[in-house]
Amino acid sequence: MSNLVIIGTQWGDEGKGKVVDLLAEYADIVARFQGGNNAGHTMVVNGKQFISHLVPSGILQGKTCVIGNGLVVDPEVLLGEIDYLTEKGVDAGPAKLKISEKAHVIMPYHKAVDHARELMKGDKKIGTTGRGIGPCYEDKATRRGVRFVELLDADVFEERVRSILDEKNFYLKHYLKAETVDPEAVIGDYLAYAERLRPHVDNVSVTIDQAIKAGRQVLFEGAQGTHLDIDHGTYPFVTSSNTVAANACSGAGIGPRHINGVTGIVKAYTTRVGAGPFPTELFDAIGDSIQAKGAEFGATTGRRRRCGWLDTVIVRNAVRLNGLTGLAITKLDVLGELDDIKICNAYKYKGETITEFPTDLKVLAECQPVYETLPGWKSDISGMRSLDEFPQQARSYLERIEALTETPVDIVSVGPGREETIVIKNILAG
Repeated sequence: MSNLVIIGTQWGDEGKGKVVDLLAEYADIVARFQGGNNAGHTMVVNGKQFISHLVPSGILQGKTCVIGNGLVVDPEVLLGEIDYLTEKGVDAGPAKLKISEKAHVIMPYHKAVDHARELMKGDKKIGTTGRGIGPCYEDKATRRGVRFVELLDADVFEERVRSILDEKNFYLKHYLKAETVDPEAVIGDYLAYAERLRPHVDNVSVTIDQAIKAGRQVLFEGAQGTHLDIDHGTYPFVTSSNTVAANACSGAGIGPRHINGVTGIVKAYTTRVGAGPFPTELFDAIGDSIQAKGAEFGATTGRRRRCGWLDTVIVRNAVRLNGLTGLAITKLDVLGELDDIKICNAYKYKGETITEFPTDLKVLAECQPVYETLPGWKSDISGMRSLDEFPQQARSYLERIEALTETPVDIVSVGPGREETIVIKNILAG
């Protein structure tokens, strides 16, 4: 029996959804432990594309899926996702999808504040998705939040909304110069959401603990990426939660002794959405080619992703922060047309070589990548199903990633489909 955490190693969009969907076959429970509907996991199964923002990717495998206490949840979005999956023939009923009673609820005023703040910042905006994630986490930290356990109690919920909206509307009107939020509309809408979601709400900490004691396997699904972590990322250009592996325990309500491995998802190149320093970003035809061939648009925002060469400085940082036991390399096929491929193995800063990821963004913005160049394989590898079929140049690229990160490559993805994956090692399979 093993339990595995899946973590993004870069700035999100690494392909976690596909890997979780693949490995879910060997798990009994798939649990999300942080973030909200600012995540976007894309899966392609039998030629059909599925996009989830809240529901764990394992739902397509018919597994029990858990939304942990570490998430902030927009109930309208969640219900839309449940309806979307149901229409596609996927069982997302209460027996298959459970929501922690401790998870916090995203309210309309959270989204209103999020949007108005970004407008006020102008060209200094952080690039938030505007979905109310940050303001909801703020209220959680200041003990002004609404959890699902309160949402399900109509009297408590109504009292909480009215008292909070007095403050939020004052802030919206007088500081942010934005439209206020009608408490009556909020109460009416959200109590209706509560009744639909009531059968899904559960003490998921107990559910997961009982499953583990019974010898069942749990796959913990992270959202965003290591370098968007509120503590360890490129602050302030980060998300509002802890995206590193340690939060799998806190965000799902289980102890660390139950974690047996951590797989870090690494896109074969580097992408980033929104603002913030990006040392290996490409502004040339190669960057445009990678962007086009990799279809680099955010599943949540639709925004064009910035593209650059693989940066192993940040991957090594993710290895340390997450205690990675293996890597999953995604979108390797995207690089198949290139004559040469570069890998960043260090930075140059004011004449000095830096091998550790700097905390100071002023330093990071001035860092120049130190590259090594490997020959490209100039062929389509998307139809290959074993490393033995790979051109030597592709194998050499993977071997160099292993050497620079001191972490084995366990999985290689060569296309969006579940079948377009080479699994070298899978601890869930025994």
